[in-house]
Amino acid sequence: MSAWQWIIPCVVLFVIAVTGIFARRKRPNREERAADEFERARRAFHRERERAEAKFFELAAGSGKPRGLRWRDCEFDDGVAYARDKKTGELRAFVAVTVSFEAVEGGGMEDVEAVSNLRAATAVFRRKDQHWTSDGRVIFNLNPTQAIAHFQDSLVLVGEEV
Repeated sequence: MSAWQWIIPCVVLFVIAVTGIFARRKRPNREERAADEFERARRAFHRERERAEAKFFELAAGSGKPRGLRWRDCEFDDGVAYARDKKTGELRAFVAVTVSFEAVEGGGMEDVEAVSNLRAATAVFRRKDQHWTSDGRVIFNLNPTQAIAHFQDSLVLVGEEV
């Protein structure tokens, strides 16, 4: 038998073995890709948080809601709860906030003592075009996990950081 009769089958077997090894390499499934995407989005939220919070306050304070009150201050908690929109797949971040108001002159709230009371609420952020932003949406009287549970028909809890 010539040397070529041994070399060719060995090369063919080697190529088949290498191909099999690469074919067996685990490709990330849908859940793993979603987990990777969530982790990237979570890290991005921490990087972009200060800018997103400033945008939230600007829009929420400029909304004219609640009527007769002006937003004076908004303190953001450290914890974040994340949820995904069931229809669009868009990621949302929910952060507990404490809001203080002052009465607007002529707004009918000047004589209401409760105006100066601090109000608990949840600020809502959304991930759009690989960046976190806000449309100034605030949910009063619910913490982040309660807010997500309240909207369970359209949102699903993804992750939470305390």
